[in-house]
Amino acid sequence: MDLETGSRQNHLRKQSWRAVLTLAYQSLGVVYGDLSTSPLYVFKSTFAEDIKHSETNEEIFGALSFIFWTLTLVPLLKYVFIVLKADDNGEGGTFALYSLLCRHARVSSLPNCQLADEELSSYKKEIPNLPLSSFGSRLKSTLEKHGVLQKFLLVLALVGACMVIGDGVLTPALSVFSAVSGVELAMAKEHHKYVEVPVACIILIALFALQHYGTHRVGFLFAPVVVLWLLCISSIGLYNILHWNPHIYQALSPVHMYRFLKKTQTGGWKSLGGILLCITGSEAMFADLGHFSQLSIQIAFTSFVYPSLILAYMGQAAYLSQHHFIENEHKIGFYISVPESLRVPVLLIAILAAVVGSQAIITGTFSIIKQCSSLGCFPRVKIVHTSSKYHGQIYIPEINWILMLLCLAVTIGFRDTKRMGNASGLAVITVMLVTTCLMSLVIVLCWQQSVFLAIAFVVFFGTIEALYFSASLIKFLEGAWVPIALSLIFMLVMYVWHYGTLKKYEFDLQNKVSVDWLLSLGPTLGIVRVRGIGLVHTELVSGIPAIFSHFVTNLPAFHQVLIFLCVKSVPVPHVGPEERFLVGRIGPREYRVYRCIVRYGYRDVHKDDVEFEKDLVCSIAEFIRKQKDDSTLDGRTDGEFGNNDEVMTVIGTPSTNVEGVHICSPSPDGLGLQEVEEIQASTANQVKKRVRFVVPESPKIDDGSRAELRDLMEAREAGVAYILGHSYVKAKQGSSMIKKLFINYGYEFLRRNSRHSTDSLMVPHASTLEVGMMYHV
Repeated sequence: MDLETGSRQNHLRKQSWRAVLTLAYQSLGVVYGDLSTSPLYVFKSTFAEDIKHSETNEEIFGALSFIFWTLTLVPLLKYVFIVLKADDNGEGGTFALYSLLCRHARVSSLPNCQLADEELSSYKKEIPNLPLSSFGSRLKSTLEKHGVLQKFLLVLALVGACMVIGDGVLTPALSVFSAVSGVELAMAKEHHKYVEVPVACIILIALFALQHYGTHRVGFLFAPVVVLWLLCISSIGLYNILHWNPHIYQALSPVHMYRFLKKTQTGGWKSLGGILLCITGSEAMFADLGHFSQLSIQIAFTSFVYPSLILAYMGQAAYLSQHHFIENEHKIGFYISVPESLRVPVLLIAILAAVVGSQAIITGTFSIIKQCSSLGCFPRVKIVHTSSKYHGQIYIPEINWILMLLCLAVTIGFRDTKRMGNASGLAVITVMLVTTCLMSLVIVLCWQQSVFLAIAFVVFFGTIEALYFSASLIKFLEGAWVPIALSLIFMLVMYVWHYGTLKKYEFDLQNKVSVDWLLSLGPTLGIVRVRGIGLVHTELVSGIPAIFSHFVTNLPAFHQVLIFLCVKSVPVPHVGPEERFLVGRIGPREYRVYRCIVRYGYRDVHKDDVEFEKDLVCSIAEFIRKQKDDSTLDGRTDGEFGNNDEVMTVIGTPSTNVEGVHICSPSPDGLGLQEVEEIQASTANQVKKRVRFVVPESPKIDDGSRAELRDLMEAREAGVAYILGHSYVKAKQGSSMIKKLFINYGYEFLRRNSRHSTDSLMVPHASTLEVGMMYHV
């Protein structure tokens, strides 16, 4: 299962127009499901309480004008034409902007960053390294010097991530409940409430229960459903325009926004929280950029989604402008403007579209949590890749069931679209404000544009979003408290985990031992070397971890080949397989002690199959082949870490290095092999096993390297033991009460209930050795 290669095909290859149009069609089902279902509840939420629909139609015309210009300025102008260009090697979203800033300003939430990481092909800047303006240089140096500003930047990114998670709770509830609300027109008013909530809950339970199957089996239906839905609402909208009010286009004038606010005043300002819902799902255009391409998303929105939504809203306004009595029977909503003969089929299509839109936001929530976890800001959770062909389709069981319970609680607790809309609107606009703030920094630091351009961007879009934010925040007691409460809970979890992880790493860093200590162990403790490979997992990229010194002090023996393994994330979306491993030797060659650093991007798929162990051994063997002797270190060298004897070399996976060392099972005749090292090892029952290293014919390796390869092969045949640290973290004496609360209870609770960092590698329990140690931080 080689997902890394397939994950970057979309934005690495030059695409033909046919490929771009195909991607544009596919993006309709993934990116625009949420945005396309917003006509179900926008007018209903806008006229829920704060303003009334009068016979002068000033409220309807003003609301339509606000909707038109909001859709034009935010999704079309801001996202399609500006924000989409701020991609991180083809990836989008809040963390893509944060990752860009981290690399350009040398700030990062990851403590174990290395200079070698900056040599990654995806790390390097895609634009010419032009000199920054004087303000840009001062801003960059200020960010690098002040840790408080770096923490603020991280908190800003995490606020956006938490609001996306909150949106993952609110949007499915709002979309499904709004779609099901069409039954109120088909039955008595006193009965429909008893049907809407159970039906919506059943659909939500089914939606979350089927998540573990993945979307690849039914994903091909998503785009047709959204296309059918958009054609449906645009056709009905066009019919209502022609039939009820052909002059409704005049309401698009900004003058009607002024008249709307002048007449409704405070009530009109509060009702903007309902109008805001017309842009729910806009952030998905940027967040899902990695699955498609910039051009395909732009084409899909400008040519199909945007016109369809405008026609749908104009059609609803045209119908309502000629019907002022409906308020006495039903609340203003989408289904009242649908011709009576079409209401049942439209209801069914709306439910399907709501399910598709909900699926997209749920998958997006899984993705943002995975990114937070990769950057050390969320407890490690089980991540299941539901498709071996399509990158990004993941399932997180624990988060899935938490989202389902919260979704059901919101649906049963609120039971109306007004409070659901207030809650969802605040989550959406907060994410947009975070994007605006981060984009202003990207404009100066990454794009190296004038500071006045960044200020203009913030002032223009920030003013629009601040207006909607204030209108949403004023509804705090009417539902807007939900995303705030959810965000505070998730922020607390993220902060406690990040703080505890950072303190634990600092303890490791302060208590690591030097390589000289390891080399001097033999004569002092009588160290015994046993057969096999010992894999010592550590977060450190240099030095010997305290957990290993604790192990050796109490049990003076370790394996004939010792590998200090560090699996870490770097602040780039993807690391190519050809740059996956950093390998170096600790001490002289005869000690057979190595360090291997495995690097993944924050959106990469961690290899979870048995091939990882084979790739790891092959990377060590390839490193040995490249080393001529102890005095000369050939190969690609990226930097020195720790002491001067540790020089790390970039080694690719065997699949990307055809001419490198490979492991193969012995064939009867050995035909086709250029040069083969045959190693025999005896098992407990004296059965001989033969495993071979396939070594390229050129360049020739020396006798020392040949012996080292033979030792490595013998050690692998004897077996691999995984030495894992099982740390118990406690606040040291004299710590404040808050620190003790966070570390002793908060972090320890999260640590006990989260997965180990090596769980994704499927470490066999029979070969695992856990070393317990108390960390006083």
